[in-house]
Amino acid sequence: MQPAAERQPSRPIRPQRLVGAALVFYAGLGAAAIAWRVGLQGQSLWLAGPGSAVRWLRDPALGALAGGLVIQLSALLTRHTRAGEQLARRLAEVLGPLAPGDCWVLALASGFAEEAFFRGALQPAVGLAAASALFAAAHLVPRRDWVLWSAFSLAAGLLLGALYRTTGNLVAPIVAHVLVNGVNLNRLVREYGGPRV
Repeated sequence: MQPAAERQPSRPIRPQRLVGAALVFYAGLGAAAIAWRVGLQGQSLWLAGPGSAVRWLRDPALGALAGGLVIQLSALLTRHTRAGEQLARRLAEVLGPLAPGDCWVLALASGFAEEAFFRGALQPAVGLAAASALFAAAHLVPRRDWVLWSAFSLAAGLLLGALYRTTGNLVAPIVAHVLVNGVNLNRLVREYGGPRV
């Protein structure tokens, strides 16, 4: 077995394959959320329950505020902690040379599908804590150098679930999730990745 310092970095997946595979996966996750919440339970996926409504000024603003706070926290962790910087390098290594548009496509797909599944379908069935723990488990990589990724996912899941519970709809969590992923993916590729395509 090679020492960690001598291991070759993992080869990134080609951007077109990564984005294509992600879109297929997220389409399936979104379809599962719709089938579960709408098909099996006969309830709205978009709204938390009867009497819930979207407030089109408040909800996107709350999502943008929450997303901005998470973006700032992740930037601080990345810039000021060794574990955060190492995680950023690992993520950029896995992502490879994505173009900004690819980052935003991934952010939109993951933001919509993950929120539909974890908040829209799962949280009403199992509650905030369990849905957040399952969200973190979905982001689990069983390696010590990825522990921060899972811990950050748990905290983000709790925040996104709280937004869903507070607003009664998926608007704020989706806005927050898309912003966090879009900004952070672009930053990872720009600051820690190789040349862009």
